[in-house]
Amino acid sequence: MSSNDAQAHHQNLLDRYQQIQAKKLNLDLTRGKPATAQLALSDALDGILQGNYACADGSDARNYGGALGIPEAREFAAQYLGARPSQVLVGGNSSLQLMYQIVTNAYYHGVKAGAAPWSEEAGTTGTIKFLCPAPGYDRHFSICETLGIKMIPVTMDQNGPDMDQVESLLRADPLIKGIWCVPKYANPNGVVYSDEVVDRFAQLGKIAGANFRIIWDNAYAEHHLVENPPELANLLALSEKYGTLDNAVVIGSTSKITFAGAGISFMASSEANIAGFVDLLGIATIGPDKVNQLRHMRFLKDMPTLRKLMQGHREILQPKFELVLRHLDEGLSAKTHNGQPLGSWTKPAGGYFVLFDTQPGLADKVVKLCAGAGVKLTPAGSTWPYKKDPANTNIRLAPSFPGLSEIDEAMQVFVLCVELATLEQ
Repeated sequence: MSSNDAQAHHQNLLDRYQQIQAKKLNLDLTRGKPATAQLALSDALDGILQGNYACADGSDARNYGGALGIPEAREFAAQYLGARPSQVLVGGNSSLQLMYQIVTNAYYHGVKAGAAPWSEEAGTTGTIKFLCPAPGYDRHFSICETLGIKMIPVTMDQNGPDMDQVESLLRADPLIKGIWCVPKYANPNGVVYSDEVVDRFAQLGKIAGANFRIIWDNAYAEHHLVENPPELANLLALSEKYGTLDNAVVIGSTSKITFAGAGISFMASSEANIAGFVDLLGIATIGPDKVNQLRHMRFLKDMPTLRKLMQGHREILQPKFELVLRHLDEGLSAKTHNGQPLGSWTKPAGGYFVLFDTQPGLADKVVKLCAGAGVKLTPAGSTWPYKKDPANTNIRLAPSFPGLSEIDEAMQVFVLCVELATLEQ
């Protein structure tokens, strides 16, 4: 554009922005919550037990005990996680709580019986550290920040974390005690770790310092948006092959499968790790909500039943993601500024997010402009350790909860704000 044309176009964008402000919208694309229609897919959970509280082993789900979870839930979780039932613990509604307990237990008490606490390994002069593939999951980072664990960002590409970087860092520093991972449909960029990356993960225990743990948060294992979804290699099986099973902790839950606030969570690792975790868990609780575990097993039954349920989720979610991508393609794909595209974005095969990258230095401005027009977005920088995106480009879009008409309005605002912020730069 000529200078005059650019000024006219900028004024046109401002006029449109002010018209939107006058509508006083209140739209939200911040967090990956299931929509009400998704939750309704599992309404049969309510009343499903019909007074029958007997578990597969004959125990009464209403009573104390069973810290490992009921037998049928452990069997189910083993299939879900690619483990054996003896390697599995089934907990309450929050996989995040399990991860918090895993890290705090290791920090204060050790990763298992006989292991030194991470805090003691650090001594008085060192600092415990975690590797954090970034962009990543903000709640993982909050756990580290709460405990004073130093976070080291690791570069991500289309195959997963940069494993050369991961291995180099681990060889150089034995006080790196863990790495966070969302290995399938990674939060927020939707990457599925390649077979080679998973294989290299399974060997990290051979080069890392003592008591190193991979926190493998497979939150979106069955959350597909395409007909033939990509597969993820089995970290547990590979770790057994390489003799590093103690180093791997795999996490899952039904939080985005049944009821988000009333699901069940599960973890799998070596039997020694599970036993050590249960010993410490027994100090805090006499047992999980086994009634909820039992009703989930009566409802979900097996993996084929779960996958049929997830097809229902896909039918609700897929149009929402398609609408987001259509707005980005139609509104931005043909536009450039200073010879560069106005942005780039992911087209995920599953999960709950679309990751948008602005031109450098503009993410926070786009988020602020959207807020001024009544559209809430996750704060810029949230997907990085300490909320510091070095290029200030990442914006996470979460279209799962709003309806299609709300997404349509919100994405019109978003596209306008991207163009306005870029032109004003």
